[in-house]
Amino acid sequence: MRKAPFKFLLNMVLITFFTLINLQAQEGTVTVNQDTQIDALLSLKKDMNRTETNYKIQIFNGNRSGAEKARLEFRKSFTDWSSSMRYETPNYKIWIGNFKTRLEADRALLKVKKKFGNAFIFKPKNDKKKP
Repeated sequence: MRKAPFKFLLNMVLITFFTLINLQAQEGTVTVNQDTQIDALLSLKKDMNRTETNYKIQIFNGNRSGAEKARLEFRKSFTDWSSSMRYETPNYKIWIGNFKTRLEADRALLKVKKKFGNAFIFKPKNDKKKP
């Protein structure tokens, strides 16, 4: 009667021992054949992600003289952010800042709205041409 539990225990120890030896013996090398255009695609994706996450604030939309006046007034009042004038037929637009997050843009908008009541946040479209 005592031999049955001993044989069972011995068998379990041997099975466990050989299983562990097999697990450790499984080593090898993997060779990945990667297309050369994958790096180019990853680079393009990174560029697209960078442009998609930027926010800007538009403070003016109208004629050229009004745009120049608004831009000059902005530069006098706010030195922390850059400004640019864009022409989209038939209007000129003054865009400010280049904010990484919506929260950052919202904080800036609170300050800018005190001087430019019609200001709003937007995500600029990607101007780059697709290859």
